[in-house]
Amino acid sequence: MAAAETGAAASGSRASAGQRGVSRVLAKLSQSLAGGEFYEAHMMYRTLYFRYTAQKRYQDCLDLLFEGAQQLIDKEQESSAADLCLLLVDTLEKRGPLDEGDDNFVWVARLGALIRSLSAATVERETLIQRTIKWSTALHGQYGHPVLHKLIAHVFWTEGNIELARHHYLLCQDGSLCGRVLIEISQSRGFQGEVDLFLVQAVLQQLSLKDRKTAEDTFTEYTRYHAKLLRHEFPFKEPLVNFLYFLFRLIDVKSVSGFRALRKLYDPSLKRDLSFLKYVAKIGVLYFDEQPEVTHTAPGLGGMFGDILNRLMAGFDEDDGEGDQDTTPGRQSASNELD
Repeated sequence: MAAAETGAAASGSRASAGQRGVSRVLAKLSQSLAGGEFYEAHMMYRTLYFRYTAQKRYQDCLDLLFEGAQQLIDKEQESSAADLCLLLVDTLEKRGPLDEGDDNFVWVARLGALIRSLSAATVERETLIQRTIKWSTALHGQYGHPVLHKLIAHVFWTEGNIELARHHYLLCQDGSLCGRVLIEISQSRGFQGEVDLFLVQAVLQQLSLKDRKTAEDTFTEYTRYHAKLLRHEFPFKEPLVNFLYFLFRLIDVKSVSGFRALRKLYDPSLKRDLSFLKYVAKIGVLYFDEQPEVTHTAPGLGGMFGDILNRLMAGFDEDDGEGDQDTTPGRQSASNELD
């Protein structure tokens, strides 16, 4: 009994000493920030991070790092702030997602706000974005939380980085927003003859991500409001837009024979971008239980969302051959398709 009491007292003494040590560091931290000693402040934040995580005081650590990152951003110390943001993500990974979903979502919003506050010139920001998305996969599937993608997309859009913005809008699971963004990009960057390509690329990618609802919402928004489309309802004047319309219907009824006939009929138009053939093959596997097909891919193929294409197709057809592409002359003209 006496030994147990002695051990408890010693443990309590160590805990009390640890608390006093943390209090001293916090006091010095406040003084360093007030005195403009930002490097010292940064090091003290890191010291507290190690102490808190060692003690599994994750909530205290998260609150400290979030406040510290904000403070350093306000003082124009963005590199140091980004480092604290990375430690914040590391702490969230150590803690793991909580059963209470609200707390998890709070950190999605807070990390999005911190990313927005960092300028594009901050070298660590790209790593922070990648780490944050990877952390959010534990909350929402393999591509990360859609709200986080929407917040990041807004950041890139505001900065004029259209390619990266478009990448994240694709993953935000907001088809109406994605459709509006694609309309703006098409009108500002595309030619009249490309008006359908912006839509087809995005919708095929969304279907390849098994996001059927977002894909059709994107389709509906784009076809309803794009001023350069010749018609705004079925049948459309653009063959590939009609292809998408029929594809949605065939997915609904799971008609394998219909899908194969549709793909053959629109093959000339689909060859306007070889990435379309990749996506259609993937869609055949996902929705119609087809076996993966080997299709030819031009070197360096990127398209609108090349990195997503690469991720989707990883291991899908590793040994593409140049002889696989159909170059038979005399195929049906695109103008004779279902338009």
